[in-house]
Amino acid sequence: MVGVMRGGHWYSAISRSKFRGGRRSGFIAHSTAVLRERNFRRFYAGYATSLLGTSMSSVALAFAVLDGGGTAADLGYVFAAGVVPQVIFMLGGGVIADRIGRRPVMLAADAVRFGVQATLAAALFAGPPPVWLFIVLEALLGTGEAFFTPSLSALTTDIAPPGRLSDANALLGLAQSVTRIAGPAIAGVLVAVTMPGVVIALDAASYGVSVLALGSLRLSARKAPPRSPLRDLADGWSQFRSLTWLWVTTVQFALFNLITWAPYLLLGPVLAKDYLGGARSWGFILAANAAGAILGGALIMGRRPRRPLVVAVLGSLGYPVPCLLLALHAPALGVAAGALAAGIGSAVSGTFSTTVMQQQVPPEMLARANAFALTGSFALGSAGFAIIGPIATVVGAGTVLGVGAAWGILSPAVVLAVPAVRAVTWRPAAHGRPGPAGGRTGPGPASGLPGPPEASRDPAA
Repeated sequence: MVGVMRGGHWYSAISRSKFRGGRRSGFIAHSTAVLRERNFRRFYAGYATSLLGTSMSSVALAFAVLDGGGTAADLGYVFAAGVVPQVIFMLGGGVIADRIGRRPVMLAADAVRFGVQATLAAALFAGPPPVWLFIVLEALLGTGEAFFTPSLSALTTDIAPPGRLSDANALLGLAQSVTRIAGPAIAGVLVAVTMPGVVIALDAASYGVSVLALGSLRLSARKAPPRSPLRDLADGWSQFRSLTWLWVTTVQFALFNLITWAPYLLLGPVLAKDYLGGARSWGFILAANAAGAILGGALIMGRRPRRPLVVAVLGSLGYPVPCLLLALHAPALGVAAGALAAGIGSAVSGTFSTTVMQQQVPPEMLARANAFALTGSFALGSAGFAIIGPIATVVGAGTVLGVGAAWGILSPAVVLAVPAVRAVTWRPAAHGRPGPAGGRTGPGPASGLPGPPEASRDPAA
């Protein structure tokens, strides 16, 4: 949804003796090798453009609701409206993607989201929309997300060059990180000098670019066997529940989204408006998060940790740092420093857990495995958006964020105590196949570990 975590053994394509001098050239070499693939290059351009629009609109949406007279509770309802459809429809999205192909599903999803954001932009230009309209449109946007997200990591296995799957994931993560720096910074300025509707309109245009990029891919047609969709769903569930470390990390992040991340996303803009200076400060904090992700993403290009899931779980320790600093009412620079640390962890976590899933789950099951992991992760988070505002009104935002930070620190230690998590090892095949890893193996959660809601498109917003 990123710096380098040094937990576990790293295997680099760059020798230790040349690492300092060759780090930059190694990164360029790995990136160039991936981008030589025509399909990946075209998809990457459209996806990065779309990510930029999303990172801008997330800032604009929060302040559009608040500037229109909405409360923290109203903002929570709007956020929840975007997540609930993902819980409801994501399993169906995974089944459909595995049956008819990832690209057609992603095309339809982005076309829908283009229409939704264009409608919201028009409403904002006309005047402050009622909260119910934000809720309806966010629900439609979340529905598009539910169909797009399970296909993302599955499509990557179709378009990444052979032997470069982890590097392709790292490049996708870098795009997410760069746009999370540029997007909030641009959005903060545009919201301050114009209005949120301008930013939402730009996001609509970015979806249009993504539609064009997806339409230009050259992929073979996918032939689904003549089976019942319910049977496909049952097969996906069997795959998911057989992977101990997958459902353990899914439970971890289901609680994480409820206790830690939903409060951060909801109460962060509220506290930014109250004591940090508003949209510009919040945009700066989000940009700092992405800066850490860029650093980490660049450094892990070409790396092959022996136990990638252990490294991924250690990376998740960064997430609660900015939450804790907000709870302590730290100044904007302090919160931004915490967000930088969170970014460092998220890049490592997302890249390696996604690669593990792609390596070890059969390609024909990958979208469904993603869908079950994401659905489990989002289920409680959607409820959190609806109840956190009222709870914070009673006990205070600092208390809610402090509890969230404590859980974010504790949960990775609990997960690492599970032997199945520590047993997953790197598989060198270009496109992974299921195989043994301490008795049970399987994918890492979709888009990395089942992550924050905002990352679903970059990765959990």
